[in-house]
Amino acid sequence: MGSLSVSLCGIELDNPVIPASGTFGYGYEYAELYDINELGTFSFKGTTKDPRFGNPTPRIAECTSGMINAVGLQNPGVEKVISEELPKLKKCFHKPVMANVSGFSVDDYAYTCRLLDQQEQVGWLEVNVSCPNVHGGGMSFGTQPEAAAAVTRAVKAVTTKPVIIKLSPNVTDIVSIAKACEDAGADGISLINTMLGMRIDLRTRKPIIANKMGGFSGPAIYPVALRMVYQVANAVQIPVVGMGGVSSAEDVIEMMLAGATAVEVGAANLVNPYICRDIIRDLPRVMEKYRITALKDMIGGAN
Repeated sequence: MGSLSVSLCGIELDNPVIPASGTFGYGYEYAELYDINELGTFSFKGTTKDPRFGNPTPRIAECTSGMINAVGLQNPGVEKVISEELPKLKKCFHKPVMANVSGFSVDDYAYTCRLLDQQEQVGWLEVNVSCPNVHGGGMSFGTQPEAAAAVTRAVKAVTTKPVIIKLSPNVTDIVSIAKACEDAGADGISLINTMLGMRIDLRTRKPIIANKMGGFSGPAIYPVALRMVYQVANAVQIPVVGMGGVSSAEDVIEMMLAGATAVEVGAANLVNPYICRDIIRDLPRVMEKYRITALKDMIGGAN
């Protein structure tokens, strides 16, 4: 069997498959279904400084080849994540985990990242400057190079672990934002977060989601995600984590050819909770089909 291992910001992964934040909880929920140690790692639920109830319901709308969500970063706040969620995770996951962080000010990001950086279980900090369904934070930091760079610098000043900045596709020039983050000290770039979409109910003639708009994800956005991963990977010297509509082993390898070192799987987890496990188990077959001996050799192979 070929080698599935890759190195992400200096940390070895058994394979490049990572469930994306917001689709895998804090891990232990899925550990009831299968051994989540089969994963390369996973990015846990977006965490903020203070507890958040999230957006009003309804928060989810189905659409062709995808879904729209506006959950609004519902989470118990960083202190409870550290005191309650991480101890439960430690019982079932024995690898470094990726901590996903969001905020509503530069100080928020720095505060939350500083606390999570001190946790032994945390291997990487995935800093989300790209959430499209939260007012007053998230994506507003990810739509301008200067704002994204300011968050990056603030987080790097208070942390020692690799910082991966998660970018929004809802911009005109994602490369300039990625390069600004790299210049500010980012150790990696993660992309793409959800696109911005909406649905309208023909009977009520009103938006289905209470928030009116939300994050559009699923297979329909895959070609856009692939294009942006390719553009950014060719513009920066730091690792890229690719995501957006990934749902098969073939998709993972295609993302790696575009330049991704590791690949996150998001909406597909909500359709099939075993999807990441199944993709990992299917990778050797696809590698043999395309005569691939080591997945890490595929990174940027389409350049």
